[in-house]
Amino acid sequence: MERKERKLLAARLRGLSLFRGVLETGPFAALCDLLEAEDPLNQLALLGEVCSGLTPWEGDFCRFLREKVFEDENPVIKAKAAGKTVSEALEANCRKDLYLFSMLSALKPEDLCPEYEDIRPVFVSEPVDFAAEYEDRLANVAKHGYGIFAGAGMLRLDDAGNIVPVESPDAITLDSFIGYEYERGRVLSNTKALLEGRPAANMLLYGDAGTGKSSTIKAVANALRPEGLRLIELRKDQLLRLSSVMGRIAGNPLKFIIFIDDLSFNKNDSDFSMLKAALEGSASVKADNAVIYATSNRRHIVKESFSDRTAMDDVHINDTMQELMSLSDRFGETVYFQKPNKQLYLQIVTDLARKAGLDLPESELAEKAEAYALRKGSRSARAAEQFVDSLR
Repeated sequence: MERKERKLLAARLRGLSLFRGVLETGPFAALCDLLEAEDPLNQLALLGEVCSGLTPWEGDFCRFLREKVFEDENPVIKAKAAGKTVSEALEANCRKDLYLFSMLSALKPEDLCPEYEDIRPVFVSEPVDFAAEYEDRLANVAKHGYGIFAGAGMLRLDDAGNIVPVESPDAITLDSFIGYEYERGRVLSNTKALLEGRPAANMLLYGDAGTGKSSTIKAVANALRPEGLRLIELRKDQLLRLSSVMGRIAGNPLKFIIFIDDLSFNKNDSDFSMLKAALEGSASVKADNAVIYATSNRRHIVKESFSDRTAMDDVHINDTMQELMSLSDRFGETVYFQKPNKQLYLQIVTDLARKAGLDLPESELAEKAEAYALRKGSRSARAAEQFVDSLR
């Protein structure tokens, strides 16, 4: 690359407008300096910084560019997502910035550091038509999303209350399951209704441990992510942040599952009222593009003792008990996952063993599986999976 071309490219990079925030990420600071550098040794050092900055993307410059460009929350994509008109000036700046990213995607290490061929570090790149790809993003923003939701299908709240991607999301798929077709079908059908803009219910999945309640929700989220579905997981102790989460996603063209795993309350939990308000559709804690899916081992989520029912200091004890017992009834749908009978348990074991490539006589496999379930204290899909894992 000629010196004049490098200078012009550096000037274009300094002049980014709509995607200005991208300059603050990854290796861009070093890249700007590198394009302006003239001393070969300085070029080599700055190329090392660029390659070091690309390490989280496995040295793939185009993968880095795609992630940063597509996740950028700029006024153009926000306006498109809201169905608003974009000004000519913003449209023009968007085109110029995308043209620059296409130019950058074609860069090779030798363009940036012509000398020191034997020792210069390398990165991977290939030409990308960012204008065409971004046009597709804008046209299908309800499926692709933008910002943090563009690159992640499963998210969570950190301790500061920020929505962040799950670092190692569960990649489970719907065809991973054996049995429970009816239960999964109800969850899948309700979630498709949400995506299609039809009425969708908040759902409580309850029943025996290890029967696939949480896995069902995650598998549905994975299956429908290409259609514009995202999952945000909240711990029970984060329910007081539910209102802010709903506010964060309200108006977003994507659809969301707010996932609360292993839910149960004591009667004095402060989180109780927040969830109750959300399930009742309170305007302050409800988003039209979201449903709440919770799992619990209990049908009645609020724990109570016999002494609660005989309290003498509550004038309206019956009303109080109804309040505590009715939380689960506020979910629009409840789905019961009961532990598998012997036949289903052995079917799960057999299918998992076959997928794992285990070669055992069916009678021997069944005998060992039953013995394992006896030691565990019950039959469950989780126990079947753990048993097969123990044979590998």
